Amino acid sequence: MKIDFDNVIPIYIQIADAIEDDILSGKLNEGDNCYSQVTVAKELNVNPATAAKGIRLLVERGILDKVRGQAMTIKKGAVGMIKKRKIDEELGAIIAMLVREAEKLGIGEEELIDKLKSSYKDK
Repeated sequence: MKIDFDNVIPIYIQIADAIEDDILSGKLNEGDNCYSQVTVAKELNVNPATAAKGIRLLVERGILDKVRGQAMTIKKGAVGMIKKRKIDEELGAIIAMLVREAEKLGIGEEELIDKLKSSYKDK
């Protein structure tokens, strides 16, 4: 897990996103215990309250189950929930920005689609 302290994105959101990335990559699996706030705080050298806020955000997003007195566990279906949120929110915002920029530059839908397809071929 890595945090960019110079980033405008709040640290607790970066923590939540980093844990989601670990779930998507298979480093953490559905049904497993998640990192504790103490572990996150020590590893990233952040305040434990900040680590707790990042973990709490994952509870709010429905990714983690909070059972009083026990470790947080990664919910079954978490991978699908993370992918859906990232597609709807993050990718949606990027696409909207891309379309706005294309319109400013006079690039039509077909040309933009061709450019996207070409980007995939280049990989």
